[in-house]
Amino acid sequence: MMRKLHKTADDLGLPFGERERTYNSRLSQELGLWAESKNKGDAFHNAAFRAYFADGKNIAKIPVLLDLTESAGLPREEAASVLSTRAFKAAVDADWALSREKDITAVPTFVIKNEKLVGAQPYDMLERLMAANGIKKRS
Repeated sequence: MMRKLHKTADDLGLPFGERERTYNSRLSQELGLWAESKNKGDAFHNAAFRAYFADGKNIAKIPVLLDLTESAGLPREEAASVLSTRAFKAAVDADWALSREKDITAVPTFVIKNEKLVGAQPYDMLERLMAANGIKKRS
């Protein structure tokens, strides 16, 4: 499995290190939704991806998460408050419930109508999924 992940990351030009441990990403997910609400979702998710998959950082640790928020251009104090109050817990719970309802067991999973594309995929596979469901490419 790790060999396939490394190959996929290489094919997509993504950083991917030698991860020795798996860490709980729940708080990162909550912080990610908060970052999205601040229009900094991409910056936070990219920082979290790099920290976890390339640098092997423990994204279950609050100081690591607060460093990631700062690197994404978000206020550290507000992030600390979001984490301590669990302000986005219900939203993440709802996302998890929807994934169970849709039988989604891996990330990323792309769903259009009743078709799924599971796992990191080459761009052309995403294009085919879209085209097969009548979604035209933007100019």
